[in-house]
Amino acid sequence: MIDRGNAVALARELVRIDSRNPALSAGAPGEREIARALADVLRAWGMEVEVLEAAPGRPNVVARVGKRTEGRGARSLMFNGHLDVVGVEGMVHPPFDAQERDGRIYGRGAADMKGGIAAMCAAAARAAAAEGGLDGELVICAVADEEDASIGTRAIVASGVRADAAIVTEPTRLAIAPAHRGFAWLTVVVHGRAAHGSRYDIGIDAIRHAGLLLAELDALESTLLRERTHPLLGRASLHASLIEGGTAMSVYPDRCTLRLERRTMPGESEEAVLDEVRSACERLSRRLPDFDASVTLDLARAASDVAEDSPIVRALASTIEAGGAAARTEGLSAWTDAAILNEAGIPAICFGPGDIALAHSAEEWVATAEIERAADLLGQLALRWCAGRGD
Repeated sequence: MIDRGNAVALARELVRIDSRNPALSAGAPGEREIARALADVLRAWGMEVEVLEAAPGRPNVVARVGKRTEGRGARSLMFNGHLDVVGVEGMVHPPFDAQERDGRIYGRGAADMKGGIAAMCAAAARAAAAEGGLDGELVICAVADEEDASIGTRAIVASGVRADAAIVTEPTRLAIAPAHRGFAWLTVVVHGRAAHGSRYDIGIDAIRHAGLLLAELDALESTLLRERTHPLLGRASLHASLIEGGTAMSVYPDRCTLRLERRTMPGESEEAVLDEVRSACERLSRRLPDFDASVTLDLARAASDVAEDSPIVRALASTIEAGGAAARTEGLSAWTDAAILNEAGIPAICFGPGDIALAHSAEEWVATAEIERAADLLGQLALRWCAGRGD
């Protein structure tokens, strides 16, 4: 058993459980064991808990404390975090031992984001146990599959779970992150004509044409995209992730496939991103009549953006400042489930222990002091927010 509200002990217990996402690592166990373990802890801490499958073998944990009281200004708040982790290849320490040394917990998911889940669950337990309790309702959503298709949070939203605001406890080094970038993945297939390497008169080199397209996209990246900026997120960007083509040294390649990633700013649509790359192909084909390429959008996730003067940002900032610290507001480079919650009409921001730079890395850790600090601040925020104060 873990003492009620003990964030550090819960973090170590969660890190010990292998919850690698099976969509990313063949044969990985997924979230079933960690969901069961967390549900048992939260029930022991006095919460109402449901374990709901987002997909077969891929459960979410939804817990509730407090009660929505109409007519008294009480509000609801969601804490959201993901249970799945990425693979462990190349790690320089045991991935699931949860070793604690020098004030740090080491392990896959320690920063991304089991430290954050432990902090938000401990915060809920502490808020519920506070004198007078919660005036409103606090909903805890520990979800599956954020590292791949986000089926967990999508299932939460589809089931009708709502709140007046949400905190996604991704690692932000305890900075308030109201915004993060989105992304789009595209595939470009450049078509050539196969021929003997000596037959320049009939061969069309798909790889060379792909290189010319990359030069066209480089011009786009260094001009227009640099002008698409956000005060917290910097600028939009584009890079070539993968390239494949050719069959033999003395053969003109008839096909070259490029995989591109475009990181998007709030307000940019996936249709506009697709049009950018198609327009680059059209410009090139006007200069080079035998250039031929097709472009498809494989996956897109919208950026997330909550105003810095929104009630939930103000409430968290005032909670931090009430504890004697300065509130820092930053953008988050990585995509998170906050975007899905925002699309569903739930203002969602990120705030949690750990550094996103350590996510998916060979050495991953989270400071125990940050976990404890996050739990304290989130507990205070829950009390203030649910009572309609602090913003």
